[in-house]
Amino acid sequence: MTEIRNSKPYDLEERTLQFAKAVIALANSLPKTMANIETIKQVIRSSGSVGANYIEANEALSKKDFAVRVKICRKEAKESGYWLKLVEVNSEPHEMRRQSLINEATELTKIFGSIVEKTK
Repeated sequence: MTEIRNSKPYDLEERTLQFAKAVIALANSLPKTMANIETIKQVIRSSGSVGANYIEANEALSKKDFAVRVKICRKEAKESGYWLKLVEVNSEPHEMRRQSLINEATELTKIFGSIVEKTK
């Protein structure tokens, strides 16, 4: 099982990778209800997209391209938090892991928002 650690990596590529892995680990352990199946698909997509877009941002061809891709990272992190709030959990450990991931999505949203502001 992949967990978000208390000591957050400063390397955002690694941090976003760990976030996506932790979301996948949680998703694999959740009940497969009809609602959860669709919600889990969405949260896996959005959580993986955070890191993928950050990698793209780091390869940007211009400052404007970088800013656009970081805005997408922020949007995907925020969306991940939304889907995590919707997913159904069936135990206290799952709820604790979900809340930790919601907190990480919120932190990533703020980090990418700060980066966007600094690129203006």
